[in-house]
Amino acid sequence: MENPHQEQQNAIMSRIISNVEKLNEAVIELNRSLQVINMNNMNVELVSQMWANYGRNAGFYLEGAGHNSSEEVQK
Repeated sequence: MENPHQEQQNAIMSRIISNVEKLNEAVIELNRSLQVINMNNMNVELVSQMWANYGRNAGFYLEGAGHNSSEEVQK
């Protein structure tokens, strides 16, 4: 006859193992989603840098052409 305490511990251990497997699958899916988000964020960062460079270049051009960039933008 088996020990009832041991049977209870085995059942609890089985539930723990099952829950850890589900958690592991969820973490793997979360990592995949974060990788996609990071890739998309890199594209946004690139566009942001390009826009900042465009703004600086436009300001430099307007200054070189003898225009006050803040006054020209307001008109």
